[in-house]
Amino acid sequence: MKQFTYIRATSVDDAVAACAAHRDAKFLGGGTNLVDLMKMGVEQPLHVIDITRVPLNKIEEHAGGVRIGALVPNSDAANHALIRERYPVLTEALLAGASPQLRNMATMGGNLMQRTRCYYFYDPTYAECNKRVPGSGCAALLGVNRLHAILGASPACIATHPSDMCVALAALEAVVQVQGPRGPRSIPMAEFHRLPGNTPQIDTNLQPGEMITAIDLPGLTFGRRAHYLKVRDRNSYAFALVSVAAVLDLDNQGTIREARIALGGVAHKPWRVPAAERSLQGQKAGEAAYTAAARRILAGAKGYSGNSFKIPLAERAIVRALNVAASKQV
Repeated sequence: MKQFTYIRATSVDDAVAACAAHRDAKFLGGGTNLVDLMKMGVEQPLHVIDITRVPLNKIEEHAGGVRIGALVPNSDAANHALIRERYPVLTEALLAGASPQLRNMATMGGNLMQRTRCYYFYDPTYAECNKRVPGSGCAALLGVNRLHAILGASPACIATHPSDMCVALAALEAVVQVQGPRGPRSIPMAEFHRLPGNTPQIDTNLQPGEMITAIDLPGLTFGRRAHYLKVRDRNSYAFALVSVAAVLDLDNQGTIREARIALGGVAHKPWRVPAAERSLQGQKAGEAAYTAAARRILAGAKGYSGNSFKIPLAERAIVRALNVAASKQV
């Protein structure tokens, strides 16, 4: 591990100022991803700013919805009464991620910032990784790519975003609150992460020196009819091959008033197609409508040598997630 200086911040202003004053600095929350990457030599910050003593660990009602502090542990958010009752898809997604020990340490803000688990990114002995070394190539294109993207990829990178939590946040249309040298601002979840394009080394639309302070969940009258489905190689502590966060609003006759569908394990960011969601409005809830929407969501999907199976798998997963969501009693 490369040597670095350690700075402990006790307020948001202190942390932002420390980051502005030190070139190549990283914020440290739970450290469950950053420390691993530093040990591997993938991340090599000159300065680490410990923000664990910054008071950002509350979950409270806010503006008709719920605000989750950036330093709330994943396990605390998953088990909080406000989240379990109003946003069960987020609880299900959080509990599907990692292990209990990691969920106890990992923070909500850190989960937003976690980086891909692409084998070639994680191992510096592989020279070709545009995300780690821009311009070097993408070894996954012709290599082992079973876990990789089928949507939104580019010739520069076919890695996927690994978070379960972020898929649920995308379906819930959460808003990320950040603060930086120019003050606070809000970033809708749909705009927080980036597709790879020609700059796969840039994961988010955060500006230099900005720090996540909270995640806002909007008031949602139909959030209880929801399901998070994670398809993976083993039943625990594995990243998604495909995951689906589905949220449905049905009338008393079973007609769909609104639908939210977000996919994980298939792209560089949580994947939503609002036009496909709108196509469900006014449709009778059922497999025919779900299948048609799934095919619209997956239009343009492209498989590689090891992951073409994800395309039919994703279609079936979308249909199943919607069926389970529709069956929930509210």
